[in-house]
Order: sequence, then structure tokens, then C-alpha cells
Amino acid sequence: MKNLKGKKVLVYGLGGSGSAASKLLHSLGACVSVYDEDKKFRSLFCFDEEPLSHKFDLVVVSPGIKVIGNSLISGFRARKTPVISEIDLGSRYCRGKLIAVTGTNGKTTTCSLLGKIFEEAGKDTFVCGNIGLPISSIALKSDKKSYIVCETSNFQLELSESFSPDVACVLNIEEDHLDRHESFGEYVRVKNKIFQNCKGSCESVVNLDDEGAMRLNLPKKVNFFSFNPLKKGISVKNGCIYNGKTRIISVDDIPLIGKKNVSNVMAAVAIACLCKIKPKFIQSAIMHFSPPPHRLEYVDEINGVKFVNDSKSTNIACVKMAIESLEGQKIVLMLGGQNKDLNFEKFFEERPKISRCICFGEAGETIHAAATRFGYQSECFETLKEATLYAKREAEAGELVLLSPGCTSFDEFSSYAVRGQIFTELVRSES
Repeated sequence: MKNLKGKKVLVYGLGGSGSAASKLLHSLGACVSVYDEDKKFRSLFCFDEEPLSHKFDLVVVSPGIKVIGNSLISGFRARKTPVISEIDLGSRYCRGKLIAVTGTNGKTTTCSLLGKIFEEAGKDTFVCGNIGLPISSIALKSDKKSYIVCETSNFQLELSESFSPDVACVLNIEEDHLDRHESFGEYVRVKNKIFQNCKGSCESVVNLDDEGAMRLNLPKKVNFFSFNPLKKGISVKNGCIYNGKTRIISVDDIPLIGKKNVSNVMAAVAIACLCKIKPKFIQSAIMHFSPPPHRLEYVDEINGVKFVNDSKSTNIACVKMAIESLEGQKIVLMLGGQNKDLNFEKFFEERPKISRCICFGEAGETIHAAATRFGYQSECFETLKEATLYAKREAEAGELVLLSPGCTSFDEFSSYAVRGQIFTELVRSES
């Protein structure tokens, strides 16, 4: 259903994506109604108090809305009313080359770098999706020459029916968001939806080194990237990233910390090469790339103690990657926040290479108990502030204090970015 003029459409969820979807629908001539559980939106003239009592031609659901156990979504499905994701809506009206990047970790860094590469090559570029700018907000601004880089989360894919990127990339698959999807199997099923409409001219890019990604139902046409040498594809040989036999860049010239970021760079290189971007533009963009904040971000060194802000780390897989990226350092690990039903017992059982733990927040006691059970020295505090000030007092010269929480921030803060900013301010303060 591409012609929505005069059609009755309900937008369910009025965060950034829902608001963008409403504006796009309105500009397409649809009769838009909106619904959200938050009472603050009820004063809107188009708010529908009882959506199931009215007939709609289409329902567009924002990524913030949980699907499993949702009676409203079940009610519309029972009536055979089409229910789609906001990325389905936005992507229908995008013109140009649509690139979708998903994975448990590394999406934002990869998409930001891709945007930089395309801009370096002089391309009309939009970076959107889970990165902050809804795809519905840029759809009508794109044209046939545009490159649309869409960071695609599992929340966006959950209700996706028609999302059909020209390039679909999977970085990695690890346990995450079990509080929303209820099982790892369901999380994997949702991630796999990035390939559901991948056919014909669609290209896929997949991390050959990642066990989870390789378990997906991959399309026939796959472009791999790997740390191991490949005859065809993107790989690391003799300390450099190659596209087949073509040298792209030395790993030493990548201004990002750790092995996980080299993997993200390889993914971006693979996509850029598929889009026929010249190596000189790819190399220049990588060398001048500033990573997004709160991702293994160096904060300061105080009395011989280094502090690193990895507040974006909201799952155990990301914590592991951060530790591996800082191999050789004596790490004091700060963990805590609001857990997503992830298993920290298993994390400590695997013996991560850290010297000790500082736990905090809603999940602090649980994480602290798991750490001590497996013999790690651990302290526990109610708040991030208390934990950070303790780290500043007690960390010794030669240690590295790593904030890589493995949890969401919502017990104390509105976002991981606010949490990371508070940590940074506390580290740099005189207290």
C-alpha cells in the first residue's frame, strides 16, 4: 500500500519515530490518528482514546512499543489490519541506495563511519534509523543519487514486513534485550528479518568471524569480512585491511581503540567497496574519523590512573569486547544499571581479564554477588556517582578504570549518553 492518500492510518507510539511517521503520513495525504500509553499526548487533536473501536487501513508502530503480549497489536492482527514498523513506512518512500546495518554491538560506529566515507566521496548522504534521526524524517528528502545509511535495531525489525535494503549488513549476534524478546531464539529470529526481503540485486555483508551472525539464515549472495585472510572479501593481512588484493588501510592508522572497532571498520569498508567508493576516499575518511562519544572513549589520566567511558555498553557481549580491546591493561571494571535479564554469573564464570569490579545501580547487588562468587574482588554502591568517586580514590597508578556497565541506564538516567556524560564530569571534577 504505497498510495496512502485518504487512507485512515494509526501511529502507535509517539516518540521521535512515531512523530516522524505522523508527519510523513500527513504529507502523503493520509488521515492520521495517534495513540500512546503516555497520558501527556491525550490533548492532541488526533489522539484516539480507543483505537480498537475504529477501523484503520494501516497501523504504524514505533520501535519503542513492546510487541509480545501487546493486546492492541494482537487486536489489529485479529482483524487482519496491516501492522508495520516505522522503518517499513519510511523505507517505502526513500529514493537512492538504502544500506541497513544491524548487530548487537557496533552499529552506531559503523553507520557513522559509513556516513563519513560517503561524504568524503562527495555523495548526498543521510545517516538515520536507530542512530537518532528516524528514516521517516528523511525519506522525502532523498533522491536517486542519495545514500541512506540506516542503523537498524531489533526493535525496528520486530514488526518489519516490507523493509528491503539494497545492502544488508550483520555485524554480530550476542544475547541482548531478553527482557523484551523473552528468549535468545526470538531475538535471533527478529535480527534475521533484515534479510527477509533480500533478493535480486540486494547485497549482504556478514562478519565471518562471528558465530551468532553465521547461524542466521543468510542469503545466497553474501560478502564476508574477517580477521583471517580471504581471497575474496574484506580481511586483515600483514597488519592491513584488504579488499581482495587491494590494500585499503593499515590497522595502525585506524583512530579507534580495540579489535572490535577494526571489525566495525571492515564492515564499513565492505559496504563502501560494494558501493564502488574509491579506496582513497575510504582511507581518508577512516583516518579522519572521530568515534561517537561514550564508546571506549578516553576521558583522562589522574595520578597514573586512566579512565575510559564505554557507557554505550548495555550488554555483556559489549563488555567482553571492551575488555578484549584493552588487553594488557590492568582493568578496574565498573558494572551496573538496569539489567535486561542478562546472565552475569556466566560472564564471571568465563574468567574475564579484569583485576577487580566496582558495581552500582539497580543491578549492582546481583552483579556484585556474581563477581565475589567467582573470586573477584568487588565493591558495590547505590549510585554511579558513589562508584566513580570510590574509583578515583582507590584506583592505583597503572590501573585503567573502565565504565562498561553491561546494563541500561534507566534506573538512574534517561540515556546511556547522560550516564556517560555524568561519569566524565565526575572523573574530571576536583572531588
